[in-house]
Amino acid sequence: MSPLLAVRDLHVGFGRAPKANEVVRGVSFDLSAGQTLAIVGESGSGKSVTALSINRLVDFGGGRITGGSITLQRADGSALDITGATEKTLRQVRGRDIGMIFQEPMTSLNPVHTIGAQIEEALRLNRDLTGQAARSGALDMLDRVRIPDAKSRLGYYPHQLSGGMRQRVMIAMALASSPRLLIADEPTTALDVTVQAQIMALLAELREETGMAMIFITHDIGLVAGIADRIMVMQGGLAVEQDETDAVLDRPQHDYTRHLLSAVPHFTAGKAARSDGPRGTETKPVVVVDDLVVRFPVGRNPFRPAGAVHAVDGVDFDLMPGETLGIVGESGSGKSTTARAILELTERKRGRLTVSSSRSRRPIQMVFQDPFASLNPRLNVEALLAEPAIANGQRKDAALLERMTFLLDRVGLPADALTRYPHQFSGGQRQRLCIARALMLNPDVVVLDEAVSALDVSVQAKVLDLLIDLQREFGLAYLFISHDMAVVERIAHRIAVMFAGQIVEIGNAQAVLSDPQHSYTKRLIAAVPAIERRNQHFSLDATQVPSLVRPPGYEPPEAVWRQAGGDHQVRLETVT
Repeated sequence: MSPLLAVRDLHVGFGRAPKANEVVRGVSFDLSAGQTLAIVGESGSGKSVTALSINRLVDFGGGRITGGSITLQRADGSALDITGATEKTLRQVRGRDIGMIFQEPMTSLNPVHTIGAQIEEALRLNRDLTGQAARSGALDMLDRVRIPDAKSRLGYYPHQLSGGMRQRVMIAMALASSPRLLIADEPTTALDVTVQAQIMALLAELREETGMAMIFITHDIGLVAGIADRIMVMQGGLAVEQDETDAVLDRPQHDYTRHLLSAVPHFTAGKAARSDGPRGTETKPVVVVDDLVVRFPVGRNPFRPAGAVHAVDGVDFDLMPGETLGIVGESGSGKSTTARAILELTERKRGRLTVSSSRSRRPIQMVFQDPFASLNPRLNVEALLAEPAIANGQRKDAALLERMTFLLDRVGLPADALTRYPHQFSGGQRQRLCIARALMLNPDVVVLDEAVSALDVSVQAKVLDLLIDLQREFGLAYLFISHDMAVVERIAHRIAVMFAGQIVEIGNAQAVLSDPQHSYTKRLIAAVPAIERRNQHFSLDATQVPSLVRPPGYEPPEAVWRQAGGDHQVRLETVT
């Protein structure tokens, strides 16, 4: 029986002389119906270019297939040579035969159309559904990817959704067409572990129901351990190792594969949590947050809103000098809104923020998820680092230049980086620049919002080590927001778990991770993917995510907390 997809000696290049600038060099593999191939490797290894070549989308990015063949078995039994197919034929293949989930949903979704209209368009073009049938199909797909308030969200525009929710919309659009082959390029990067587990369960269920094949591109080997039948490891445009999943994970043959596996953060349910926290000393907190509330009005009339989204509801915590508080929770739980409210980037309805600083006029700085979007591409590194200091009233003098050079050295970048521009650095180096920039004003607190989630695992490990070293050297306090429990375990002294805009559990990282008390925390930890959990099969969870939209004047019941031993508190669960 012929494979659904056969790739032979694939070569792909870019520029005016693509043969001289090849980024994929001689890749070959087969994929059968119902089978999942995971392509893993670090940025620049060629894995995404390989995937984009399969449906010839690479043509639109300046790439050209310079050699080899890609053969797709179509539903009618015919074999199609993708490399020689016309654009008219490819338009019929894309969506119906080959679906695609991209990594960055904001650049893939149309900002001027509602998400409902965009999903309906996919259903109309690829499944010939119209009218009420298309609307019902769009609602069903949003329900299946666990978007809360799915019916009302159909009328939302992409910018009105969080990053994780936008990614779920992209997944819904791709699955709506029921493709025979689904290419997923880092589809769960922006998702928390509970939603990630549900998406993986949904993909596995659809594969069983329809015989759909998948190509799953990721740098998270722990994630693919539980879903992939085979793994192909890429480095420098070459497939350096390819075998069944267990063979690659248990008996890696190539040095690069062993390097990747050693860099993966292993979740140990609290055993590897940091024990060097400053809590218990007589030092007073550097940040105290008391009854933080953030709400966004709902409805077209801003003067008479139909209700409000209770994005953050009564959040309390404090942060000691030299301490890391990890905030975890699913997309839309209020993690990033809490951080933005603390930085006064989002208006808070009420709540007190007390900051005790003895060394900076701007004691809190932030490092965002996407370093490229955080850095002005028109400015060189010297101007980028000087900008916050000049805005704070400092002069660009020898002392300021000395601090720039010192911080570049501390984050592992050479002094000659001052004359270079953001596009001349790798993703990991750009994030190091963002960290150096945040430290220019000698802050007491650094807020890190998913600051390592977009990095390759080996780069991620180096940045985490850097953050821990800088914390010890400068006495920094970190507010570390992440959906990756293994990363949080590695860096956090304490953990706060957020659910539906509220903290439901908080305490010592080891205690929270090893002995979770709240039902949501238990679900969160149970959903963490890991190489050691490769035989764990996730099932679709029927638990509904509660709506955060409340009627005008609604106030939640007062929180009741229970001590779970030592520095560990859990919020009593109530039905609201």
